[in-house]
Amino acid sequence: MSAAMATQTHGIDDGSPMVELRGISRRFEKKLDFAGRIAKRLGANIREEVVHAVDNVDLTIRKGEVVGLVGESGCGKSTLGRIVAGILPPSEGRILRDGIDLLNRNSADSREMKLRTQMIFQDPYASLNPRMKVADIVGEAPLVHGITTRGGYDAYVDEQMRRAGLDPAFKRRYPHQFSGGQRQRIGIARALAVKPDFIVCDEAVAALDVSIQAQILNLFIRLRSELDLTYLFISHDLGVVEHISDRVVIMYLGRVVEEAPSETVFANPNHPYTKSLLASVPRIESRKRAFAVVKGEIPSPLNPPPGCHFHPRCPHAMERCRVEKPELKVVAPGQRSACHLNDAA
Repeated sequence: MSAAMATQTHGIDDGSPMVELRGISRRFEKKLDFAGRIAKRLGANIREEVVHAVDNVDLTIRKGEVVGLVGESGCGKSTLGRIVAGILPPSEGRILRDGIDLLNRNSADSREMKLRTQMIFQDPYASLNPRMKVADIVGEAPLVHGITTRGGYDAYVDEQMRRAGLDPAFKRRYPHQFSGGQRQRIGIARALAVKPDFIVCDEAVAALDVSIQAQILNLFIRLRSELDLTYLFISHDLGVVEHISDRVVIMYLGRVVEEAPSETVFANPNHPYTKSLLASVPRIESRKRAFAVVKGEIPSPLNPPPGCHFHPRCPHAMERCRVEKPELKVVAPGQRSACHLNDAA
């Protein structure tokens, strides 16, 4: 039994969601430079490039829940994570945190809610200031926000480092003096220092050795229990997601294509893309089976396919898939899927 399944009911509030995304989209536009504008006026067939990174995503996360966000590289999951964490603004849509609109910049409540949401990044070295000592990396934000005082600064930093599994004796060192796993623990200590209740983990163990991955995952599970944390856990590794998540959300080219409890996704996937992802995961119990990777390459978000984005790679694609976008519909208790095959069933 996975650790997530064993603790699945821990602290999960079935009431109003802690985080709610409504119609979130994000586009990145590359404007034409001076030469490009001149060439266009002279009749060249060029235009401004628009990347459709996130396309009309609805998502709810309940208090105490671990939601795994899965997809191939380039599907928009990291962009969505940064939007949830308040690092990137959406092009469209609303973000509600305990019912408060986070996009209302004039609201003091909105600023407080953003502080209660922290992010842990994939590269533990690039996300740490190499010129700052660990004590300042961990303690600067809580000091600025009045969570600790100058007199209690050292003791507070020591507490956060111990909680993340670090020896406080090393707090005067710089990030380059630590291993990759230790750097990630520094990032975790920094996130915890401002007392968040919701953490976005963006491929937080992807850059680590397998043995270190297990240690960091166990740390996340322990912190969830001790501090009553809620996670959005972004990963391309289905094995990691299965181990830690209560619910799994599958993204493809900016859209959510399936959402269900973790055990449902891995035992009874609905969407053809989810089935293809699971078929490519090696498992001991199926060692005699020939593995089939998802056919083809993910299309460019500069020019996503019409209709269902997955139809060029889908073995079940029909004419309707090429022209009509499927809606995310309930197909079983707690399970939603965006596939026209569900209408034909």
